[in-house]
Order: sequence, then C-alpha cells, then structure tokens
Amino acid sequence: MEPVTSLEQGLERVHTLRNQHPDAAHVCWCLLVNGQVRQSDDGEPSGTAAAPMQNVLQHKHLDQVLATVVRYFGGVKLGAGGLVRAYSQAISEPLQQVSFVTLRVMDQLQVELAFEHESLLRRLAQEWNLQLTVEYQQQVQAMLEGEKAALEGFYKALSDQVRGQVRQVK
Repeated sequence: MEPVTSLEQGLERVHTLRNQHPDAAHVCWCLLVNGQVRQSDDGEPSGTAAAPMQNVLQHKHLDQVLATVVRYFGGVKLGAGGLVRAYSQAISEPLQQVSFVTLRVMDQLQVELAFEHESLLRRLAQEWNLQLTVEYQQQVQAMLEGEKAALEGFYKALSDQVRGQVRQVK
C-alpha cells in the first residue's frame, strides 16, 4: 500500500513491481486516484482479488492510494471465497497499523485589481484562509496561496463583489 498522486504514477509502480517479482504468479492491484479506479485481478478468478481490495480501500474512504498484493503460489486451493478473504485481509490488516493523513491540494492564484478593492481582497483572503502577497504597480497585484478549493471560492466571491473588475494573471 502506498500513496500516489496520479494514475500514471500508480501504473508505473505496478510495472516496477512486476519487474521486481518476475516469478510471481499474480501481481494484483487496485488504484484509487481522485475518484477514478483502475484494478487488475492479474489472472485470479474475476472479482476475487482487486474488487475485495477496492472494497477495503473505499470502506476506509481512501483516495490517492495504490494497493498491491504479490502472490507467488497460484494454486486454486483457497477457492473463490478464500481468495476474497485473503486479498481483503492482505489490505485491511496493514491499514490497522497506519496513521492516516489528509492530503490537501495546494495551488496559487495571481490576480490584478483596482486599488479601491484592496481592503476587500485582504478581507476575503483572510476569510478563505489564504496567504496573500501584494505588490503595487498600476493596479494591485496579488499572489494568493492555499487550498485549491479555497482559491476557487475566493476568486468567485471576489469577482462577484467587484462585479468582474478583477483579472486573473497567468
């Protein structure tokens, strides 16, 4: 189990695991990133490996995570029910030992607006819990940093209150 920030990063990690374990019978995995799911039973009977792994991850409300199980013995002695239990347990047991952290997507926003709106800019930046750096040129140039969702809400609120008299700078 490991954190990932993109589907591409997760898929590359699966590829790396396959190369590290060339003699493994199965490299089963489940990848959850920003609401998207990719998974593979890798030759196990359909629904007996990746789906149980996905159920565990989603039950824990996890995102941006790759869960993998490398299995060397590929026999059928466990049966379908046994495989489901084994893959579920392989994911759920390690999760009992970890500390969870909430990942916040951070971003920046640069805006330009008239001097008369600077106090509104400062008030809204504080309300939305954003870091603000201001420079004075022909207009107020502001660089804001914080959570992406907060920046989006801030910009909408600012634009509404100044009736569109704000420009987002690249």
